[in-house]
Amino acid sequence: MTWRTTIVNLLALLSGFGLMQMGNTFQGTLLSIRGDLEGFSSAEIGAVGAAFWAGIVLGSLRTGSLIRRVGHIRTFAALGAIASTGPLLHLLIINPAAWIAARALTGFCFAGLFVVVESWLNGVAKSESRGQILSIYSMTGLIAGIAGQLLLPAAGPSGFRPFCVIAVITALALVPIALTRAGSPVSVENRPRSKLKDLYRQSPFGTVSALLCGASAAVFFALGPIFAQRRGLNTGQIAAFMASGSLGGFLMAWPLGWLSDRMDRRLVVIGAAIMAASSMLAMSTFVPTDASRWILYICAALVGASIIPAYSIVIAHVNDGVAKDEFVAASSSLLLVQAIGATVGPLIGGIAMDAWRYGLSSVLITSQGLIVVWGLYRLAARPTRSDPSGPFLVEPPVPVGTTFAPAHARASP
Repeated sequence: MTWRTTIVNLLALLSGFGLMQMGNTFQGTLLSIRGDLEGFSSAEIGAVGAAFWAGIVLGSLRTGSLIRRVGHIRTFAALGAIASTGPLLHLLIINPAAWIAARALTGFCFAGLFVVVESWLNGVAKSESRGQILSIYSMTGLIAGIAGQLLLPAAGPSGFRPFCVIAVITALALVPIALTRAGSPVSVENRPRSKLKDLYRQSPFGTVSALLCGASAAVFFALGPIFAQRRGLNTGQIAAFMASGSLGGFLMAWPLGWLSDRMDRRLVVIGAAIMAASSMLAMSTFVPTDASRWILYICAALVGASIIPAYSIVIAHVNDGVAKDEFVAASSSLLLVQAIGATVGPLIGGIAMDAWRYGLSSVLITSQGLIVVWGLYRLAARPTRSDPSGPFLVEPPVPVGTTFAPAHARASP
């Protein structure tokens, strides 16, 4: 394969992935705001957000066998078609239970779509460039997430238009990937997975932190739009608020990763958790309702800058302490722990928002505070650390753990 062909195929795959992530992010924010407009409780909206991650977990575990049975192309076409109908199902049946089921189905389909895209990228990349391509893939997802948030004011949360826009974006995401001339993706094998008790024994801090990182990120992105709406922000300002969180994560991913390569990674995660908790506390308690919206945007950016890169640093910390032949198994189990946290977090956050005014802030501050407390305890119990065995790499925004993982494991601990 020539250099030019490789670049063309890579751009096609990344374009398709970016459109997928753009539509998915737009849909997540839209469902939160539209659910509130339709009279759903915060607990029901949180359940809708949690359902997506439940679908991701199931899809990550099951779509590999589907691909092995019918192949990458048929799986991609089928799941893409179903995913593009998801937004329309939300529009046709405005009911919390139906939205939960539709969002879980969307998560399942997106997990399968990402498996295929990552497999294709793995086939396009050469061994010496896989780490760099994974980084570009991850940053593409973050940028697409920002763009997806900013689509909200253009389409508006009411009426049928935003759901149709999401369906169109999801459908268009299939085109560049379906037309790529890249070779057939490598087969998806069953990934080894460590037992959770073994993972905890190897890295108590990493296991607990992954759970809390997943919960925190999912709570913020599932219920953050409701928080902003109740602070008096209009549709455009809500989009800017959520985009600020994604932008903060994008800008701070590499600085925090660079820092974690040069000191105990646990200290970096603890510091990020302190920043996230402090920003959320300031936004909820000390920022008046009539304050400048830019203050809220800055606080959201600080929260995003803290919680988005944290999971990548946790993965690096865990892999610092395991043997190289255990990287894949450890990362696979860690992904499951993170996804469990992301499933449970919005459920707790939604119930808390219904119970009291500062429910969302309390959940986020508590989860980040637990990371700090647990981290300090682990630092006291085990003050020494393993030397970083490789450079830090940013994890994808919706990691599904596919055939890319072995290369990632070799390139980044």
